[in-house]
Amino acid sequence: MGVITPLGKNLDDMFRALIQGESGVGPITHFDAHAFPTRIAAEVKDYDLSRYIPDASRFQYAGANTRFALGAARQALDHAGLSSRDGVDTSRFGVYLGSGEGIQDFHSVMSMIARTYVPEKRAIDPRNFTREALKVYHPQREYEQELHTPPGHVAATFGLEGPNYNCLTSCAAGSQAVGEATQMIRLGDADLMLAGGTHSMIHPLGVTGFCRLTAMSTSNDEPTKASRPFDSHRDGFVLGEGSALLVLEELEHAQKRGATIHAEITGYGVTADAFRLTDSHPEGRNAILCVEEALVDAQLTPADIGYINAHGTSTQLNDRVETLVIKKVFGEIARKVPISSTKSMMGHLIAAAGSVEAIICVLAMQRGLLPPTINYEHPDPELDLDYIPNHAREKSVEHTMTNSFGFGGQNVTLIVSKYHP
Repeated sequence: MGVITPLGKNLDDMFRALIQGESGVGPITHFDAHAFPTRIAAEVKDYDLSRYIPDASRFQYAGANTRFALGAARQALDHAGLSSRDGVDTSRFGVYLGSGEGIQDFHSVMSMIARTYVPEKRAIDPRNFTREALKVYHPQREYEQELHTPPGHVAATFGLEGPNYNCLTSCAAGSQAVGEATQMIRLGDADLMLAGGTHSMIHPLGVTGFCRLTAMSTSNDEPTKASRPFDSHRDGFVLGEGSALLVLEELEHAQKRGATIHAEITGYGVTADAFRLTDSHPEGRNAILCVEEALVDAQLTPADIGYINAHGTSTQLNDRVETLVIKKVFGEIARKVPISSTKSMMGHLIAAAGSVEAIICVLAMQRGLLPPTINYEHPDPELDLDYIPNHAREKSVEHTMTNSFGFGGQNVTLIVSKYHP
């Protein structure tokens, strides 16, 4: 496993911050956000790609997606004992990322940007939209951010010659990439897959889009308290950024090379709401089906799940619907299952959210510590489950679940279990 997050750029630092209930949210520094309704985010600070790869200078103008993924990939390969791929058939070692959209996908908001949030009110030529819009904030900087480039760069940098994919399902992309990569190994199409998410939307166009949707918190004066999942005073999510990648490996292949096996992906469920592009179905209909599919795939019952890392975005609708989904699936035992939203501390990493939360599940099982939901101060009468409020909890668990509910109505559930030889 490897991570680049607002709470740490390695597994130990990130998990320590989570258990201590630290927040990575603060004022936006990547650009001048003074004219935006939301001026806070969970940024990755002091990121130096040269700490992870020797020729980092050639990526100085690559998108943040790519740069974060390369750092997380280096960590994951080292953690898996694959610093050298000697003895591994690299044609059977693939990459499956959820890497989000590129800057170019925001062409449609160009004119609105020019009219509202660009301080100079300077006209932007649509033919050079990406370059010109960003030069308002970052003069003399070029950007490379095509959709296919993060998995392509990861494969080329580390010599991974197997299947290469990018998943574009918004907030569910990282967990869906892990689920689909698992399926590829189950089907015999690969022996190993480097899978997970990488994303940054903390730039003028990304923040504009979410501000237009009124989806983000505007608690600019108290950034560390802005993300408050399941709290009755929640007012929207906080944007985060980063990458989280896992090396997935077919069991016998891992045993043959003497790999340390940290956990198993035992269950994967995926459905679509077929409802609206920006809202979950209010009754959680197909999210319920998604969780049930994952349980069937894992051959487990709700009583087997010892911890749920919730999607928990801190929006009014998501937190209510996810609570409803858990109640419908878990029934009478729903109130006994510990649940937390780590987005309360690191914000919402969008395409990377699901994979970092899967990694948190692994670390929680290994270390017997469940991270809290911080900023839980005002209980919501409708939301009455055990959200592990404000303080970490010691508990030994065998099976964990993480939910991801993406824009477009994409639902993904992963079940991650302890490995027993």
